Amino acid sequence: MRDLKGSGLTDRLSAAAEAKAALLAKLKPKPTVTDPLFAERAAMKAAELQDVRAARAVERADAKQATADKAAAAQAQVEADEQAVLDDKRGARKERKQLSKAEAKAKRDARYAARKAR
Repeated sequence: MRDLKGSGLTDRLSAAAEAKAALLAKLKPKPTVTDPLFAERAAMKAAELQDVRAARAVERADAKQATADKAAAAQAQVEADEQAVLDDKRGARKERKQLSKAEAKAKRDARYAARKAR
């Protein structure tokens, strides 16, 4: 530690001024080195951002297409089910008509046979 008793007022004032100047020098902004690739980096960043946006747009379009395809498949399934039900109804109606035709023919044949038998 320094001996302060032997120093005079001017020595102490100059030491305080030096300490204050050192503190101010610490806070003073240091000169910066400018990056020579600053503009190129900005262009590269903009290009990368554009690529990311394009990729996301493609992903969104794919997701939208997949949703549309799924909805179309569900609609086609519903239509196929409705068509199958309609075909079953038509088949049952044709079968009933055939049976009623056969019954009518059997009745006619029975009447014809009854007339022949008289």
